Amino acid sequence: MNTALIIRLYKEFSSSGNLPRFTRQVAERYTEGTLQRLLSHASPAAREAALVALRLLGTMDSNAKVAALLHDEHPRVQRLAEETLWALWFRADTPENNQDLQRIAQLIADQEYAQALAALNVLIAKAPTFAEAYNQRAILYWRWGEFKRSIADCEQVLRLNPYHFGAQAGMAQCYLQLKRPAEALQAFRLAYKLHPGLRGIEDNICTLEQLLNEDRSQEDR
Repeated sequence: MNTALIIRLYKEFSSSGNLPRFTRQVAERYTEGTLQRLLSHASPAAREAALVALRLLGTMDSNAKVAALLHDEHPRVQRLAEETLWALWFRADTPENNQDLQRIAQLIADQEYAQALAALNVLIAKAPTFAEAYNQRAILYWRWGEFKRSIADCEQVLRLNPYHFGAQAGMAQCYLQLKRPAEALQAFRLAYKLHPGLRGIEDNICTLEQLLNEDRSQEDR
């Protein structure tokens, strides 16, 4: 396992921004299994390089190993692990279905909700184990204020992909909107276990813990 080489390739890519060249060089020299083993290397630079390579070339076979680096001691490694996971999740099915999902995500971003929902329903019927399709529908339902439907899709995402911190945190936000703070707190705690570096999650947990403790104190009076 040539650690020095991938670090050099990564540094060259970081300075030049030549993504096609980096992708080609890594694909010619490293298997996905080798890149996975580099994720546990003592050098943070090696872990970073492996994450970037897997973001470009990896499959869902790397999901659990990449998710483990959400707990890395180095914030940059954590951030790259998060970015890599999203890339893996969006290309977890066939090339055609992956392309459809990218198009649908853009429809959601453009607020073309009715068109996006129709397309998601078709995609989910065609690819019922494509976790990210359910997650995008959960996001759509969230934006529509259909919080119970969003929760149901988040639950399905987590059945298919138990490392999906986005679905777990999204479920927590839905419970907040439904004024169910105890369930929201539990969901936020589970999201924290998956991704302790997730933005704002500790603040949400502290706020809900304080709220629920105050409620208990008032009940005991």
